[in-house]
Amino acid sequence: MYLAEKWWVCKIRPELIDEQDPIKRLDSYLLTELCLKPILGIENLRKDERIDFSGGIRGDQELERRCKEDCKVAFAMKAIVINDLFMVADSGEQMPPKSTWFEPKPRSGFVVRIFG
Repeated sequence: MYLAEKWWVCKIRPELIDEQDPIKRLDSYLLTELCLKPILGIENLRKDERIDFSGGIRGDQELERRCKEDCKVAFAMKAIVINDLFMVADSGEQMPPKSTWFEPKPRSGFVVRIFG
């Protein structure tokens, strides 16, 4: 978390992470449920004008720049690994909002997962 021109490490107590649920163990879900909703009152990540997103390729410097210009706090999260994406899809669920930013972007077309 970048706040007041300093980086802070936020750690989540292990008992708050549901390792059995492929969505409830994702950083984006935990940030939303433990911070954005209860502390900042941001209920809808897709519509709330108080929140914005920056692609990971821009780096932490972009988050720092945004906090100096027009934001108060920024959160950097580790990238989603493809196995997490597969686990969510296999469970029949959808990824949380704004958690599927992938870089580099694949070419337009279809992606097919082989089922065995």
